[in-house]
Amino acid sequence: MAAPDVCPPPEAFELTVETLIIGAGACGMVAALAAHEAGQDVLLIEADAVPTGSTALSAGLIPAAGTKFQASAQIDDTPALFARDIQAKAHDENDADLVDAMARTAGPVIEWLADTHGLPFSLVTDFDYPGHSRRRMHGLPTRSGRELIDALRARVEALDIPLICNRRATRLFAAGSHLSGAQLAVPDGSIETIGCDRLILACNGFGGNRAMVSKHMSEIDNAVWFGHDGNRGEAITWGEALEAKTRHLGAYQGHGNVAHPHGILITWATVTEGGIQVNTDGARFWNEAQGYSEAARAVLSQPGGIAWVIFDARIAGIARQFEDFKNAESQGAVIRDKTLVGLAEKTGLPAGALRRSIADIPANGTDAFGRTWHLPALAPPFCAVKVTGALFHTQGGLEVDPATAKVRMTSGGAFENLYAAGGAACGVSGSGDSGYLSGNGLLAAVTLGFIAGHG
Repeated sequence: MAAPDVCPPPEAFELTVETLIIGAGACGMVAALAAHEAGQDVLLIEADAVPTGSTALSAGLIPAAGTKFQASAQIDDTPALFARDIQAKAHDENDADLVDAMARTAGPVIEWLADTHGLPFSLVTDFDYPGHSRRRMHGLPTRSGRELIDALRARVEALDIPLICNRRATRLFAAGSHLSGAQLAVPDGSIETIGCDRLILACNGFGGNRAMVSKHMSEIDNAVWFGHDGNRGEAITWGEALEAKTRHLGAYQGHGNVAHPHGILITWATVTEGGIQVNTDGARFWNEAQGYSEAARAVLSQPGGIAWVIFDARIAGIARQFEDFKNAESQGAVIRDKTLVGLAEKTGLPAGALRRSIADIPANGTDAFGRTWHLPALAPPFCAVKVTGALFHTQGGLEVDPATAKVRMTSGGAFENLYAAGGAACGVSGSGDSGYLSGNGLLAAVTLGFIAGHG
């Protein structure tokens, strides 16, 4: 397939719509619902046979502050506090206006999806996520991104919003700052051209493009790619051709708790609720409280790029609310034993070193790695999962106006009618991996998608 490019508009298009959305992941479908609500004629196109995207591979959790779900749980939270948490995690590297826009918009979007579109959100109330000073993760019953994607798709179909799959956009048509449409590749080898009054890029990032990963984030080049293979970086390629601004192309979300070799995400609740990670020598090697994004590089730096997450039955009970964890259990990735010696035998870890790693955890206070403890001590029966580090999402992208989600131009100002959201746009994770705050990917997807859809 030809590389994505930009050309002048053709004399005529086969079809013209008011709003064309490229990409039917969570971002694209939220944008479609918002645009439809605003009375626009919408066409949503998707390269895959059915909408999936990176969201379907995630836990589908969206952070939001000041929601009715938090109020019901008596959690006092505000967008301002949420924004401070985002900036603190990202070392103040983010565009403050973009952070504020996302923090303000997230709550209303969650409630809009629940009240207007019937998505059964609930709040995760039984464990904390790294970097969040309040419990603000909202998800659907199975805590599965696949459930979120399916629910959004059901709403798109119920509202008769046109969604065409098996259409990969290969070319954009532009004249100066005005985008007039796109060329689509059809499975039979033919092409279609769609004209539009406004164009929303909701295609994801570039994690599936190894050359771009090597160029912009070589330190994670050896990680397992855990995102969607369709994330090939078209938005960045088009942006460069259009002379659009990009930002933080080295930013990404890693994850250091992917079951190996099963390739199943193990929720970070196994750590935040009192678990630890040890290497193949049975020794801890870092402060796990820093977050699961940073964990990717930490785990990959260990012998064989492997670690074991060690926890207990109490923590497993909390983790079991996630469909991925139950899947890991059913596939035998979760190893159990009544004693640490027995667990060591089953995992091949040195029993003495494993015992010392557990014994060195303080009942209260800070350990040698700088991690502060206040949770119940690990107790039998014990659990373990062999894990590795993975690249989940790229977080940089096209720079957008926070108020409109319009793409900014290198020459100043913004394009007249080009919008970017989700993985196509620069999010709020700073410039590397340590700025990722749990849920930032879906936060960018739903908030910027909502803003772009109403543009």
